[in-house]
Amino acid sequence: FTGMHEVEGMAGAQLTSDAFGSVLSWFPYVLALAVFLFAFSTMISWSYYGMRAWTYLFGKSKKVEFVYKMLFLVFVVVGASVSLGAVLDFSDMMILAMSFPNIIGLYLMSGEVKGDLDDYLKKLKSKLLFNSKGKE
Repeated sequence: FTGMHEVEGMAGAQLTSDAFGSVLSWFPYVLALAVFLFAFSTMISWSYYGMRAWTYLFGKSKKVEFVYKMLFLVFVVVGASVSLGAVLDFSDMMILAMSFPNIIGLYLMSGEVKGDLDDYLKKLKSKLLFNSKGKE
């Protein structure tokens, strides 16, 4: 509708900002705020989930949490200093690295999970779950 996709050399957030700006002159400011809030909330959530995983692996103590927070701050500064492609590649590799232990754990526990699923389905079919009297 705006024709901004035909402009050479524009991509990503700049393309979106210019496209909305060509229709509503004030919208690039709203988009900039939304991008900032998204980036901030992503850092907060990754920090929280990372802290939970870190304390699970290394124990919960003030010293262990402090080490994690310092490492996280170092990576925030490094991430803000290097190219976006490098940040995305690194975060993708870390997510992949976290998935390997989970996949192995899922494989090792597949028998137990299957048994629990069968038990759940049996209870569900016999209407033992979610009844109005609160019984299991």
